[in-house]
Amino acid sequence: MSQVERKSKVQKLIEQQKFNEKDISKMTDSQIEYYHWLYFDDSVYDYM
Repeated sequence: MSQVERKSKVQKLIEQQKFNEKDISKMTDSQIEYYHWLYFDDSVYDYM
């Protein structure tokens, strides 16, 4: 994941108060992508 993409996802997680900066700084790119997906990405199956 690019640095810009990571920063954007991190900022969104912090703004929604899901995690604090200290916790996020310890996460890998994969973990950040997972939590971003978990909290923010909608699926067509969510609406069925």
